[in-house]
Amino acid sequence: MKLVVGLGNPGNRYNFTRHNIGFLALDYYFKRNKLEWRDKAFLGAMRGSVDDVLFIKPQNFYNETGGVVASYMRHFNIPASDILVICDNFDLGFGMVRYRTSGSAGGNNGLKSLDAALGTSEYARIRIGTGNDELRTKLGDIEFVLSRFTSQEKEQLPAILQVVTEKIDDFID
Repeated sequence: MKLVVGLGNPGNRYNFTRHNIGFLALDYYFKRNKLEWRDKAFLGAMRGSVDDVLFIKPQNFYNETGGVVASYMRHFNIPASDILVICDNFDLGFGMVRYRTSGSAGGNNGLKSLDAALGTSEYARIRIGTGNDELRTKLGDIEFVLSRFTSQEKEQLPAILQVVTEKIDDFID
């Protein structure tokens, strides 16, 4: 069994924010593949599945997602090497998509939480670039990651999310 995790914050006020691009990527994947999220959260996350793959959107805050992922890992006996995490990265240019089979948290608090809870960083990750230096300088890092995409960025999202969908399919196969 494999586990695909989208990082984000729960609640409507965070929809279409940079920090929620992990949720957005999974929602796009589900729409493209005609999948549906289950109505009730299980082990602290919204979930869906297809074949031997679980998809989750943890329903606690971004920086505290490690515990939820660790619960799924234990409950379903999933090794870290069969976990894929999708998150934002404001140090990558907007729209860049970087896939790694393991690595450091690189300052991402969601990944730091995962590393601590899982006891390893040996899980795959897709980092989606949300960088916009002008806006980041104006807002500061915290406000920037919680800011919504500009209209120009929104227009680019479907093409970016399609690339992520293909990376998810590669991981699953």
